[in-house]
Amino acid sequence: MQTPIIDYINLLLETVGEDSGEVASYIPELARADPDRLAIAMATLDGEVYVAGDCDVEFTIQSISKPFTYALAIADQGLDVVLKHIDVEPSGDAFNEISLDPVTGKPRNPMINAGAIASHALVRGDDAEARVERILELYGRLAGRPLTIAEDVFESELSEADRNMALAYMLRTAGTLDGDPTDVVRGYTRQCSVSVTVRDLARMASVLAAGGRTPNGDQVIDSDVNRQVLSVMATCGMYDSAGDWLTSVGIPAKSGVAGGLMGVLPGQVGIAVFSPRLDAHGNSSRGVRLFERMNRDLGLHLMAGPETSSSVSRRIERDGATVHEIMGDLHFSEGEQVLRVFAKEPPGDTPVIVDLDRVHRANDIARRSVLEGIRRLNLDGHDVRIVDPWGVLGTAETGTGELVRGEQARGGYVPASYPDVESALRG
Repeated sequence: MQTPIIDYINLLLETVGEDSGEVASYIPELARADPDRLAIAMATLDGEVYVAGDCDVEFTIQSISKPFTYALAIADQGLDVVLKHIDVEPSGDAFNEISLDPVTGKPRNPMINAGAIASHALVRGDDAEARVERILELYGRLAGRPLTIAEDVFESELSEADRNMALAYMLRTAGTLDGDPTDVVRGYTRQCSVSVTVRDLARMASVLAAGGRTPNGDQVIDSDVNRQVLSVMATCGMYDSAGDWLTSVGIPAKSGVAGGLMGVLPGQVGIAVFSPRLDAHGNSSRGVRLFERMNRDLGLHLMAGPETSSSVSRRIERDGATVHEIMGDLHFSEGEQVLRVFAKEPPGDTPVIVDLDRVHRANDIARRSVLEGIRRLNLDGHDVRIVDPWGVLGTAETGTGELVRGEQARGGYVPASYPDVESALRG
């Protein structure tokens, strides 16, 4: 059968309505873009990409490049150094506003041009070409294919780069920019001129949604850096309409003046749309409407409280043992509920079986919480036996059938592992 996701995204394009915006006329090559192009792509964390519309039409990434180059700057320099050059506060300004913080002399955030130019300058490389080579390599890994620069757009944009040049010289005067402003602006302009499709952008967004990890398991962006990037995207990615976006759609996002718009729903999906006509804020007008519709239909908003189970743990007594059946994905609140149930277990030598067969995912804090609860049950005298067929506790079997589990192995406590509850009951 054909998945209904494809039908849904085609329906989105059919119902988005007319477009009253205008293409970015201040860049000659972008002014020649077909204003009626329309495309959408959704990429899952395991690599599936659903597309509709003009999904293979290439356009330049423009400001959607900013979060990815910001990530590379942090990876190269460390967050502390980057924060000395670029702040993380929403500016309320247009993307190309000529302004710095009056106290610190820093750009307010890396999503406006002043901050993005400073980010580009912090990428390691002796000159613009060296920096761009490293940036292209990162973008290609995120997109899953080599990407190239649209030289015609680059030349056209560079010819109209006076405002960005003014920003670069201002940054240099304020002591925020190291390097030659002309070289930095040239590199930044090439960065913005990388050609992509919505398919590429959706996959790049899905890597951010997966904590910086590609579908094949390659950790391209460190998880802490990834979190920093998404946080700044959420508050600053949509320029002076960031507040409207966060309340109406509620996901980290970044737009570009070529008509691209990329959104990230952490832990779930990356989404990209393409429609060249822009609204007054410089964001794709139909793209914004598509995301607003998807928020209503799919529940994308980060601030919508997730549905939680009233019980993630069930305690039963069976064949002289106590069995704790744990179910569902585990995060902090679920881990706390499991610990609360463990805490009610009276001290003694009764075998305790922790059954994780119905758990397929646990984040780090939930994993550590459950492991600590297991350790304390053991200290209370219980023979604790683990059923963890999916390895959610980060377990690995030794040749003796016991578990080796980082913290516990170092602490000298290695509980026995069993493939199912029946085996655990037999001991």
